[in-house]
Amino acid sequence: MKIGFIGLGNVGGKLASNLMNNGFDLVVRDLDKDLSRAFLDRGAEWAESPKELVERVDIVITCLPSPAACSQVMEADDGVVAGIGAGKMWMEMSTTDESEVRRLAELVIAKGAQALEAPVSGGCHRAATGNIAILVGGDREAFEKALPVLTVLGRKVLHTGDIGSASVLKVMTNYLATVNLVSLTEALTVAKKAGLDMNTTYEAIKISSGNSFVHETESQVILNGSRNISFTMDLVVKDVGLFDSWSQQVGVPLELSPLVLDIFKDGQQRYGPRELSPNIIRRLEDATAVKVLAPGFPAEMVDEEPPARGAEVIPTGRQT
Repeated sequence: MKIGFIGLGNVGGKLASNLMNNGFDLVVRDLDKDLSRAFLDRGAEWAESPKELVERVDIVITCLPSPAACSQVMEADDGVVAGIGAGKMWMEMSTTDESEVRRLAELVIAKGAQALEAPVSGGCHRAATGNIAILVGGDREAFEKALPVLTVLGRKVLHTGDIGSASVLKVMTNYLATVNLVSLTEALTVAKKAGLDMNTTYEAIKISSGNSFVHETESQVILNGSRNISFTMDLVVKDVGLFDSWSQQVGVPLELSPLVLDIFKDGQQRYGPRELSPNIIRRLEDATAVKVLAPGFPAEMVDEEPPARGAEVIPTGRQT
């Protein structure tokens, strides 16, 4: 099975590397050709356009920063849709809008090809090891066809239902992580201002009912001072904005979602849209004249769990 990969950024580059590590033949493309150098040096092929790429592969994967970028790659005159046809598959691994991924999937299916959405969750450090989780929306037949690829890319793979369902769930999980991040920045700043030892504070949260995935990862780079999880404030505003918009469409009067969105809009205005998202704590550091730091924490997260072949997750209560 030959794979085409478009988008070799923070997440996409790590996913593409995992495919090569597991013996898949790869054709790559990115607007920044420098990002492809490491792949070409390892034997990957380069495509001059998305259309050329999809014509040479069985599955084309897109992992791009925005719905607009994906639309351009898919619908340009030399885009994916122009080259795709029967027997081929498009897999969208970006975090995107559910209505947009449905629209693009319809264009792909109309050409006789298959379409899946497969956004990932768990952070760049787990994408690098293949231990990330993948939410997959689309036809069950297409899902099973793609499973040998998906279980290389992710430790836990969940079929969520029709196209669009995975995008909704992915944005929801990003919203939950963002709420957790904001609450952690408040807790850590209060602890620092109260004079508590921050290394002890970290461990107290980790072994208590206040623990979470976000604490075990993002709190570490907050305390290090790098605040680097390869995710930026503009992406938070995009994702939480999508979640907030969906809540309004279905008539749920949320209270936390608009507040969290305003917090990150303010952070984006103060520090810039490409500021790293954990640096939302700077709003509290600036207000209190403290630096929430502690020794001994890493500048970047490293996944210490050894890589392993993934498997499909069967929802609780559902028979296999």
